[in-house]
Amino acid sequence: MTAISLAGPAAPAASISDHAGAADADLRRGFGPRVRRLHARIGKAHHQAEGMAFSRALLAGEATPLQLAALLRAVAPAYALLEREAPALAGALGASAVPWSELARSGALDHDLTQLAALPGSPASPTAALWLERLRLLARQEPHRLMAHVYVRYGGDLSGGQQLGREANAILERCGLPPLRFWAFDQPIPELKAALHEGFEQLDLSEEEEAELLEEAETAFVLTQRLLAELAELEAAPLPA
Repeated sequence: MTAISLAGPAAPAASISDHAGAADADLRRGFGPRVRRLHARIGKAHHQAEGMAFSRALLAGEATPLQLAALLRAVAPAYALLEREAPALAGALGASAVPWSELARSGALDHDLTQLAALPGSPASPTAALWLERLRLLARQEPHRLMAHVYVRYGGDLSGGQQLGREANAILERCGLPPLRFWAFDQPIPELKAALHEGFEQLDLSEEEEAELLEEAETAFVLTQRLLAELAELEAAPLPA
């Protein structure tokens, strides 16, 4: 498999927001050993992703609707693949607790992209294409590595994604556009997090596969950083009349 350099785009090392409320702190105390290892491995990359220009702009309410629409367009194919392939692959690896139907984002993404269809288009994302091809390869050859992308994506949506969603919707509201469903879940967030974590603790992995799961989690964050860097470069465009 072609390796992806773990040297992501330059970004401030410090986190720009604190997503950890009391419920998050309680949940962390109950982390199992694999989830603890995942969090330890990806912690630095997570802070760097928060510190990138697009993330800072979004959390400051300064991102544009064009950037938000481009983000959704970029991630939608990857979520579709994960939701098509990952449930059966996770089950074969022993994980039965992941609440796939409750976590699924493809329906929300389809809805949101339809709602934002009047916005100008944006260039295709090279990073999104690379990410999607990697997911296809992992699904065929190394499903334990695919699980790292599951954890990074859905775990992120349930954590910092909740603040991102609030800020994104505030931006869209100011521009007279409808809110996003992408970061909105029907079930309580702590319950979904607990079930996701339980599923990951159930994975039956060899020592080598365990190490590769952690390595791939870093790769998933590097790809996220590259996508965020692309989004920061998008120029603002006038909203349709």
